[in-house]
Amino acid sequence: MVAKPQELFARDREWRELDEFAASSQVGAALGLVYGRRRQGKTMLLELLARATDGLLFAATQQTERQNLADLGAAYAAYLGLRQPITFNSWPEALQEIVRVGESGPKTVIIDEFPYLVATTPALPSYVQQVLSPMGFAKQQTKTRMILCGSALTTMTQLLGSGAPLRGRASLELVVRPFSYREAAEFWNAGHDSELAFQLHALVGGTPAYLEMCGGSGPDTSDALADWVRHRLLNPASAMFREGWFVLREEPSISDPTSYSATLAALSAGNHRRSEIAAALGRPATAINHLLSGLKDVGLVEQVDDALREKRSVYRIAEPVVRFHQLLVRRHEPQLIAGRAARVWDQSSDTVASKIYGPHFEDLARRWCFDHADPSSLGGLASRVQPTALSCREHQRGHELDIVVTDSQAFGSDRVTAIGEAKYRQRPVEMPQLQRLDHLRGLLPSSKVAELPRLLLFSRSGFSDELRNEASKRTDVELIDLERLYHGA
Repeated sequence: MVAKPQELFARDREWRELDEFAASSQVGAALGLVYGRRRQGKTMLLELLARATDGLLFAATQQTERQNLADLGAAYAAYLGLRQPITFNSWPEALQEIVRVGESGPKTVIIDEFPYLVATTPALPSYVQQVLSPMGFAKQQTKTRMILCGSALTTMTQLLGSGAPLRGRASLELVVRPFSYREAAEFWNAGHDSELAFQLHALVGGTPAYLEMCGGSGPDTSDALADWVRHRLLNPASAMFREGWFVLREEPSISDPTSYSATLAALSAGNHRRSEIAAALGRPATAINHLLSGLKDVGLVEQVDDALREKRSVYRIAEPVVRFHQLLVRRHEPQLIAGRAARVWDQSSDTVASKIYGPHFEDLARRWCFDHADPSSLGGLASRVQPTALSCREHQRGHELDIVVTDSQAFGSDRVTAIGEAKYRQRPVEMPQLQRLDHLRGLLPSSKVAELPRLLLFSRSGFSDELRNEASKRTDVELIDLERLYHGA
């Protein structure tokens, strides 16, 4: 096993999986897939793996089949230490040759940007299948570890889809995702300031490359955030200015960017149910299924199921940069091009608070419950953390509930162990919010509750003295501020 390189920030799980795959001593070539949206650090991860394992790395480009074959021949010759490039006349010939690198022991063969090759050679997955045939030379005589990597999510996921040539052939399928919110805080050097860390994550998310695209550094303090946003995110000269649009356009499966962008705009504006999104677009609900499915497939939209009701879902934007682009850049582009970034940011404070920071705080509260909370804080293990809406006869209306923590039992029905609310606002949370949670707990279906669920209150600005005093007297109440959200359990 190879220790994770110092150059690699976080990615402990990803490195462990890749190292285990590459170092396996089992006889027979093996296939692995690595994919994820662009700018997540996949290429760096694989370059470090190739260096650590003395492997062959070939990065395809958007060019003809013959040109990529020529480049592969040159890369393979350089790998072997030859002065002259090797000529490959076809992909079957090239694949049969490069898998020979593992004849003497485990060696990696990494083909980056594999979707570029499939675009010009659609039969390439079948050629890979043939070279990895169970009775073929690679499977019988080598320990080659072949990794196919790409950023075109639809293409990569279809490689192992039902009926695909490589279905059942891969032993590794690794998705490289953005950093978690806690990892992102450290990556941006904002771990000392939870408020700053939260605001940065709400605006740019956890994509590693965005740090470099923002000049290599973020704001030092929350007070410096406004100037940084104006200079790095709302400045037409910045690489980040149109990133929220490019994220959509660079996915080959998005054939109608205008309709997909309109769907993202509707979601950003607060339309989260299918019927609301359809109404905003002026279309029947059945006419937007392909739009939502397409955005889900490329990781820009997430479907969040209701905790208590089947077939009742909401949709949310999963990439903060896309949300920021829709709400601020796209709507105010003429003003921003005219150099009025300061005015746009100042006048958009309500939008940022209600459409960006507020929903993002709720998302991170659910992530905290699932990823970081101690079971004692939740009254059990968090199998699922979802929102819901509860009907109330007393008030004759429904109540939105941000957090429902469910513990799935192996041989029994699921049970709700905790419910909670997340409030991102300037003033501390006070007693009425706890009283509201007490009321909502009484509205939970009795079939879902085995014991009294715990009450979780998340607050950006802390809690009133009265509420803290009350919580200290009770064993069923947990108060989570930003500091605990980022550093506690």
